[in-house]
Amino acid sequence: MNYGSFFYEYTPHGYCILWQPELVWTHVISDALIAISYFSIPIAILYFIHRRPDIRFGWIATLFAAFILACGATHVMGIWTLWNGDYGIQALMKAFTALVSVATAIALWPLVPKALAVPSAAQLQSANQELSALVAERDAALVRLQSEIEERTKAEEALLQAQKIESIGRLTGGIAHDFNNLLQAASGNIELMRARGDDERVGRWTENAAAAIERGKRLTSQLLAFSRTQKIELESLSASAVVDEVAEMIRRTIGPQTELSISPLPEDAGVLADRTQLEMAILNLAINARDAMPEGGRLRIAVRQARRLKPEYDLPPGDYVDIAVSDTGTGIDPAIVSRIFEPFFTTKDTGQGTGLGLSMVFGMARQSGGTAFVESSDENGTTITIRLRRSGAGDAAADLDAERGAGPARLPRLEVLLVDDEDDVRGTVADMLSHLGCRVVQAADGEAAVTEMLSRPFDIALLDFAMPGRSGARVAEMLRVVRNDLPIVFISGYADTDALEQAVGGDYHLLHKPFTDHELAAAIRAAIAAG
Repeated sequence: MNYGSFFYEYTPHGYCILWQPELVWTHVISDALIAISYFSIPIAILYFIHRRPDIRFGWIATLFAAFILACGATHVMGIWTLWNGDYGIQALMKAFTALVSVATAIALWPLVPKALAVPSAAQLQSANQELSALVAERDAALVRLQSEIEERTKAEEALLQAQKIESIGRLTGGIAHDFNNLLQAASGNIELMRARGDDERVGRWTENAAAAIERGKRLTSQLLAFSRTQKIELESLSASAVVDEVAEMIRRTIGPQTELSISPLPEDAGVLADRTQLEMAILNLAINARDAMPEGGRLRIAVRQARRLKPEYDLPPGDYVDIAVSDTGTGIDPAIVSRIFEPFFTTKDTGQGTGLGLSMVFGMARQSGGTAFVESSDENGTTITIRLRRSGAGDAAADLDAERGAGPARLPRLEVLLVDDEDDVRGTVADMLSHLGCRVVQAADGEAAVTEMLSRPFDIALLDFAMPGRSGARVAEMLRVVRNDLPIVFISGYADTDALEQAVGGDYHLLHKPFTDHELAAAIRAAIAAG
C-alpha cells in the first residue's frame, strides 16, 4: 500500500459506522438537505445582486455566496465518502472552503462599521416622516404664498379701481360744480320773477321752470354723492315719497323686461337720512336686482314699519322703517352672503362691477343710525333691506311745502359781503339778497373781499368755495384774521367738506347750489344765530 499517494483509496466512511442503515441514511439525508440548501442560498444571493445592482456591498455578497457554495460541496463529498474513500478530494474541497471562508471573514470585518452606518428601517421611517413634514410645510408655505399673491393681486386691482373711481369722482364733481352754477343763475332769476310776477301765465311758467331746476338739482346731487366729497346730512324724510321720486329713474334703468311694483306705507312715516344718499342707495339696489334677473322678472320695493323691542342687527330697540328691495332671481350663494357688503367685493365679471354699490348702501345706512341686511334663497330670490330710524316728523315734504307757501322771512338792514368768481351767479345771488332786504357788497376774489372787509363792517359773509387762486376756505381764513367772529356761509355746487373743516375748524355753514330764497334766508339766519 502506497501511503504517499494523495488519492489513495481509503476505507469508505460507511465502514466506520459498520454500515448500519439508520446511520448511513441519516448522514445521507442530512448532508443532502444541507447541500441543497447551501446551493440554493448562493443562487438567491446572486439573483438579488443581479436585480439590485445599486447595493453598496454586492461584492462581499458574491464572496459570501462562493463560501456557502463551497460549504454545500463539502456536504456532497460527505455523502460520497460514505461509499468511497476519496478523502483526498474531500480534503482539497475543504481547503478551498477554508480559503474562501478566511477571505470572506477578512473582507467582512472592515465592512461591519460601514454596514452599521447604514440607517435602520426605524431610522429611515423617522427620516421619511421628517421629510414628509418638511414637504407638507413647504406645500403650506406655497399655498400661503399663492394666497398672498392672489390677495396682493386683488389689492392692486382694488387700488386701480379706486384710483379710477377717484378720477371719475373728481371729474364728476367738477362737472356738477359748473352745472350747479348754471342752475343757480337760472334758479335765482326764476325766484325773483316768481316773487315779483303777477301774471298767472308767468307764474305757471316759473313754476314749471322751477320744477325743472329741482330735477336738475337732484341729478347733480346724485353726481356729487358719487364723487363722495360731501358728508352725509341727516334730515327727516318721507320714505314713501323718496321711493316715489326715484321710481321713474328706476323704471328707465331696469328696462321693460323687468316689472316694477312699489308698496308704500299706508300711513306715511318719516326717516332720518340724507335724501341724495338714500336715493342713490335705492337705485343701487334696483340695479343689482335687475342684474340678478338677466331674463327679466319682478322687482318689488316695499316700505314698512319695523318696531324692535330688543336689540337686533346691532341696533338699539326703537321704531324703524324698512325699505326692502326684492327680486325673483336665483338668489345669492350662501358661502358669500356674509361678504356682499364688503368694499370691492363683486360676483360680476371683470369690468361689469366695481364692488362699491352695496358697500355704499351699507355705509349710508350705518351713518344714518340704521343698518342693511340681506335675505336670499334659491326659491324666493333676494331681498336687501335698508333699516332706518323713524323720525318724529310725519311728512317732511309737506312741512317743506308749507314753509315755501309762507314765503321767505326778510332779512332787513343786514350788511352782506358776497364773494363769487362767477359774475352771473354773483349778480343773481346779490339780487336775491337785495330782495330779502339786505345791503350787498360784491367781490370777485379774495383780495377784493379783504379790501372790502377792511373798509367797512359786515354782518355776514357769503363765500363761494371753489374759486380759482385762493379757495373759499383760504378767503375765510383771511377774513377771520380781520374779524374772528364773522359769520360765514359757504355757497358752492361742489364742496369738499373735509377741506372746509380742516380750514375753518367746522365753524361754517354750507349752502348747496342751486338754492332758493327760502334756503338762503334760513342759512343766513342760522349762521348769525350761531355767531
